[in-house]
Amino acid sequence: MAYRTENPATGVVEKEYTSATDADVTRAIERADAAFGTWRTTDASERASVLAKVADIYDERADELARVIGAEMGKPLAQAQGEVALASSIFRWYSEHGEELLVEEQLNIGDDAKSLVVTDPIGVLMGVMPWNFPHYQVARFVAPNLMLGNTILLKHASICARTAELIEEILHAAGVPQDAYINLFVSNEQITSIIEDPRVRGVSLTGSEGAGKAVAETASQNLKKSVLELGGSDALIVLDDVDVAETAKAVATARMSNAGQACNSPKRIFVPSTMFDDFVNGVVATVEGMKVGNPDDEGTDMGPLSSVEARDDAIAQVERAVEQGATLRTGGTALEQDGAWMAPAVLTGVTREMDAFKEEIFGPVAVVYSYDSIDEAVELANDSSFGLSGSVWGKDTDKAEQIARRLEVGMAYVNEHGTTKAGLPFGGVRRSGYGRELGRWGFGEFANTKLVRVAK
Repeated sequence: MAYRTENPATGVVEKEYTSATDADVTRAIERADAAFGTWRTTDASERASVLAKVADIYDERADELARVIGAEMGKPLAQAQGEVALASSIFRWYSEHGEELLVEEQLNIGDDAKSLVVTDPIGVLMGVMPWNFPHYQVARFVAPNLMLGNTILLKHASICARTAELIEEILHAAGVPQDAYINLFVSNEQITSIIEDPRVRGVSLTGSEGAGKAVAETASQNLKKSVLELGGSDALIVLDDVDVAETAKAVATARMSNAGQACNSPKRIFVPSTMFDDFVNGVVATVEGMKVGNPDDEGTDMGPLSSVEARDDAIAQVERAVEQGATLRTGGTALEQDGAWMAPAVLTGVTREMDAFKEEIFGPVAVVYSYDSIDEAVELANDSSFGLSGSVWGKDTDKAEQIARRLEVGMAYVNEHGTTKAGLPFGGVRRSGYGRELGRWGFGEFANTKLVRVAK
C-alpha cells in the first residue's frame, strides 16, 4: 500500500511517504497504551480546551487545508472549504458539550442504595478512515473519543497522506499529547495485527463493504467493539407538489457534489411519472451546465474523481447499465485529458434486473426512476441492501415526513439530503454498517457505561 500524493487533476505523483514498519506499529501501540493512563485522568475541562484549540487552528488554516484536499483527491475549493469548516465545528461542538456528556447520572430505582452511572473511556482505539471526506470523517471519530479520554491510532487513506500528517500536526499543536494521537501509514495486514492486539480496545472504520467485513471479522474474533460506516445507495423521493425545475436543480447538484463520491449521496432518484420527463430534462440541463475543471478555481462545480481507477470503475458501471438496457441521457465518458476526469452522467430506464439497480455507483452518476404511487416509490426505495440515508421532497412537509418515516434507513430527511451537523447522529443499517457517530450517540460508542452502586 503506497502512501502518496497523486494529483487526480494531472495524474502526477507529487510526493511519496514512508510506510510504518512492524516495529513502528508495535511501538505506536505501546505509546498509545501508556498515554491512555495520563490522558484519561486529564481534567475534562482541559480536554475540552484542547479540542477548542483544534477548532481554532482549523479555522486559521482553512484555505491551506482545503487546497491540500483538492490536490490529493480532487475536491473543488468551495466544497473543500466547507468540509474543513464542518470538521472545525465538530471539534468545537465536543469542546462545548463534552463535559455535560460526562456528568454522572444518579438512578432512582426505589431502594436505599446510591446508584450512579458514570461514563469512562475504554482505552486505545484504531481508526481506519477514507479519502472522500478526509478531515470530516476523521473529526467525527476523533473528537468525541479524545474528549472522552480514549487514545487513538489513525490509519488514513493512502492517497491522503499529506492530510493525515496535517491532522496529526494540528492535534499536537493544540495540546493533544504526542502519544494520545498517532498517525500511522500501515498496510491492511498491519491493521489486522493492530486490532488483534489486546491493548487496542475498539475500531472504527468508514469505507467499503469489503474493508468493513474484514475489520468486523477481526474485531469480533477478538471480542472488540467496532463501528462501521460503509456504502450507501440512498433513495430520494420527489412528490408531485414540488417546483419541478427548482427541485431538479437542487437534486442534481446534491448528487454531483464531491463528484458523486459520498456514501450518503442521493444515488437513486424517484419521480412521479406525470412529471418524469420534465424532471429528467431539468437534471440533464443542470448537469450539462456544471463546470468540470481545476479544483482550485472558485467557479468549479466538479473536479476530477479521486483516481483514474475510480473514474474507470464508474464509467464501467454506466456502460454495463447501458448494455443491459438503460438509457444514458448525458455524460458517462472519460474526458480526453490527463487525470481522473469524467463527464457527469444521467441514467434512466434502470430496472430491478440490472446491476445498476442493486449496486452503489460511487461517482457522478444520477439514476432517475419513475413511479405511479407513493407505495410503489417507498417499496422501490426500500428495495436495497443498503440503508444509510434517504429523503423525501415536497411542499406538504407533514405528508413528506410521514413518507420519510417509512424509509428503512439510519437517517431520513425532508427537503434536504445528507445534512450532517455535529449534534446529529450519523450512521446506517443493513449493509451500510452499524453504530453511530456524532452528537451524544457517537460519544457513547467507545465508552464504558459503568454502574457504581453503594449500599447503605
